[in-house]
Amino acid sequence: MDFITGKHIPRRTFVRGASAAIALPLLDAMVPAGRLWGSSPAADPTRLVCIEMVHGAAGSSAYGRAKNYWSPTSVGRDFDLSPTALSSLEPYRDHLTIISDTDVQPAEATKPKEIGGDHFRSSAAFLTQGHARQTEGSDIYVGTSMDQLYAQRFGQDTPIPSMQLCIENVDQSGGCAYGYACVYTDTISWKSPTEPLPMIRDPRMAFDRLFGAGGSAEERASRRRANRSVLDFITDRVRQLKTELGPGDLRRLDRYLENVREVERRIQTVEEQNVSGEERMIPEAPAGVPDSFVEHTELMFDLQVLAFASDMTRVFSFKLGRDASARVYPESGIDKPFHPASHHGGNERNIDDFAQINRFHVGMVPYFLEKLQNTMDGDTHLLDKTMVVYGSPMGDPNVHNHKRCPLFVVGGANGRLDGGAHLRAAPGTPMANVMLSLMHKLGFEDMRTFGNSTDDFSLTA
Repeated sequence: MDFITGKHIPRRTFVRGASAAIALPLLDAMVPAGRLWGSSPAADPTRLVCIEMVHGAAGSSAYGRAKNYWSPTSVGRDFDLSPTALSSLEPYRDHLTIISDTDVQPAEATKPKEIGGDHFRSSAAFLTQGHARQTEGSDIYVGTSMDQLYAQRFGQDTPIPSMQLCIENVDQSGGCAYGYACVYTDTISWKSPTEPLPMIRDPRMAFDRLFGAGGSAEERASRRRANRSVLDFITDRVRQLKTELGPGDLRRLDRYLENVREVERRIQTVEEQNVSGEERMIPEAPAGVPDSFVEHTELMFDLQVLAFASDMTRVFSFKLGRDASARVYPESGIDKPFHPASHHGGNERNIDDFAQINRFHVGMVPYFLEKLQNTMDGDTHLLDKTMVVYGSPMGDPNVHNHKRCPLFVVGGANGRLDGGAHLRAAPGTPMANVMLSLMHKLGFEDMRTFGNSTDDFSLTA
């Protein structure tokens, strides 16, 4: 490592300009002379990412289970991912823990008038493992989500305690259907049982929040009209900073700033395309939102990596869609709209098609994992410091049940997850049991219950 003898710069260092404030990645110069990485304040808590895949999985149907469309056949460490929707995760199997067959009972109807409202209870139940109060008014109630519990304890010393991202439109208001407020399906993050947090769909908005790009909307618009990068506003300060850094830090800083600029350039390209007058696939979306699901998702993942590298936040929730979405995913090879495809009617060919959509969605995750693995943070990479929770609060979407729901966890969580395991829960096991154990891995050793949990769930094969 390259040290500056006798001095260091603070971990929470920003390079500031007139219309930008860029947080720096972890540098050798941030470690006081004579200390090791692990003994410095740079040894920070685990990064947490919670990703909701809406509306269940083909592998939760009887035919899909027989074909192993979600879960591998074998439990333990000797499992085969090739038939499953998780096959793209093979390069990361040592960081992967699959938990099969848990239930999200709080998303079920508990009284006759709630029947039919599964779409509106599901997202609300995913990270809270709570049962949403049926209301179209302001008296909403469900629970505090695990991402927000973590942010409240371990995210208060970062500039942004948490961020909430989404891919599809989630800005409805009032009542949706079956007597439920739209907010229940609009977000997966709840600061308290009565405080849902809005989600950011536009990569431009997320970028500007992370990098302080202009003090007002007018300033930001002016900068974009002039085609100026946020980095243009910090050139002099960066030049000065570089005189204080060793060769390793210079390379790390240049790579980080290049990544910031590349993400910004891609957002600018999307905006230029979307205001060009050409016909859009999703005309209602803001200009910064790509029409391509792949491009949109990759941009959102890149922003998360940049935020983790600079320690702007340690907590993200990421909602990949809406339950009743009619979006088509041409990159999946299936031309059916998502929601109709999920209602497969028990037809084997239709289940095959939905399994391919599931495989496509999970196939986006390795892009994120690779970026985390290629981003060093101190003496290890970000994948070793991150816990990614990916799952759905629904099981078989054809019948809207919440049994045998898909769930996996990937990442090292600062050495607290063993990985390389497929675990199968006993029938009737609440997903909340797994969430409780994950909270323990995240530092909540004092937590006794979460949602409708009944016990811990062992995450070791």
